[in-house]
Amino acid sequence: MSLNFLCCWKCIIHGNRFVVQVTGGSLEESKEALAIAETDGRLFCTVGVHPTRCKEFEESGDPEKHFQGLLALAKEGIQKGKVVAIGECGLDYDRLHFCPPEVQKKYFEKQFELAYATKLPMFLHMRAAAEDFCEIMERNINKFTGGVTHSFTGSAEDRDKLLSFHNMYIGVNGCSLKMAENLDVVRGIPVERMMIETDSPYCEIKSTHAGINFVKSLWPSKKKEKYDKECLVKGRNEPCLVRQVLEVVAGCKGITDIDLFSATLYQNTCRVFFPQDLDAAADALLAGRNESQ
Repeated sequence: MSLNFLCCWKCIIHGNRFVVQVTGGSLEESKEALAIAETDGRLFCTVGVHPTRCKEFEESGDPEKHFQGLLALAKEGIQKGKVVAIGECGLDYDRLHFCPPEVQKKYFEKQFELAYATKLPMFLHMRAAAEDFCEIMERNINKFTGGVTHSFTGSAEDRDKLLSFHNMYIGVNGCSLKMAENLDVVRGIPVERMMIETDSPYCEIKSTHAGINFVKSLWPSKKKEKYDKECLVKGRNEPCLVRQVLEVVAGCKGITDIDLFSATLYQNTCRVFFPQDLDAAADALLAGRNESQ
């Protein structure tokens, strides 16, 4: 299970909203994710099965019962105000030793039924599988309200396929910014269709990454054996480091108004996962500022 921070740095620093998405990767992990989310008002979670775990449907002995367990859990979490998306689901052809492609495709498609039944957006995973992923998406485009394909590391062609779906956003983190080729792809993602994330505790921006020269914000760190609450844990991607993702993306796209960029990303996140909280006045302000530039 991972903690995925789908928020812009501004929300963390200014206390506007600290959006921590505890991502479910299986039925049992989704139950754990909901239990964790209930411990703090700033925590939210997803319900779903990761592509590498899709064999659990058939290994359960009753795939339909397993599906109904996910649906019941999602509905319970919605009533509690904690479940905000279906996922993490999708396709991962880089790790077929965990789950074969036919099983992944079958149960990726099945999870669109969860989104349709709950009216929730989707938190999506696509790794080395763009053609099949987009084919399944196209067949099910009317079954979900919107979503984000997170931790995007695909090609420009993959990016453009995703952007062809009007309700799809692309999530960017440190893994999306490793090489110069990655930065070229990110430059082509419209700001209004982007989110940034940490995918904690992994996917940090490293000193070897192509965009490291755009990083301005640094924090002291210590090894976990020398834990200090005033420092980051060395080697662990922590929430504040989403600021570095913001800086690299802004730098490679030539964006100078980082506050406006941050606010736009925040609005994108709310638009998908927290539509009830969208600030109409903030939207109007953003629209006015964009028109004036």
